[in-house]
Amino acid sequence: MSIGFRICTRPHTAPKDLVDAFAKLPVANVSDSMWRLSAGGPRLRPMHASGGMAGVALTVRSRPGDNLMLHKAIDMAGPGDVIVVDAGGDLTNALIGEMMMAHAVKRGVAGFVIDGAIRDADAIREINLPMFAAGVTHRGPYKDGPGEINVPISLSGMPVEPGDIMLGDCDGVLAVPQAQADEILKKAQAKLDAETKQMKAIAEGTNDRSWVDAALKERGCAFPQD
Repeated sequence: MSIGFRICTRPHTAPKDLVDAFAKLPVANVSDSMWRLSAGGPRLRPMHASGGMAGVALTVRSRPGDNLMLHKAIDMAGPGDVIVVDAGGDLTNALIGEMMMAHAVKRGVAGFVIDGAIRDADAIREINLPMFAAGVTHRGPYKDGPGEINVPISLSGMPVEPGDIMLGDCDGVLAVPQAQADEILKKAQAKLDAETKQMKAIAEGTNDRSWVDAALKERGCAFPQD
């Protein structure tokens, strides 16, 4: 086995109905249901015009500034895949642009998460395939390798396994481990239901805010004297 320059088989993949269920939820609700410990980092921002992202991770680890394995990943990808690239966060060279995006659209790719840079930013906004990346540069990539496909990677401390569920919206990117996805989905849906109920109470003027003073008193906060 050639560690560092290899293409592996994805060992598992999340079912489409589970991905579709997560697609209806705000990323923030899912994040809260994972104890707010997992995040792709604040640098990974949406580069497309609008819309959320939900799909199954096809992972890539690439040498910074090199997109040979990203090209191969797009050739391998199928409908519903999100290509997630650990490029070390380097912004010197762009890893993807308009032509590769057009190819990805043809393949049915559901989105990209690139811990690196892109180019052809205007075209990417116009294509509007979900694209989360760390930056933009006009400098193009090299195509020499090495790199790996369908291996565990990490983005700003967030582990991503091939086949995990990848979510993204204007708040950022989140990986949901497939093994715990059913449990996380139930908690996230309950969180959304509770927030919907609370928003209704706010609109009606019946929202209970007594918890704020209670929390302050419990922590020993001094209040002004009456």
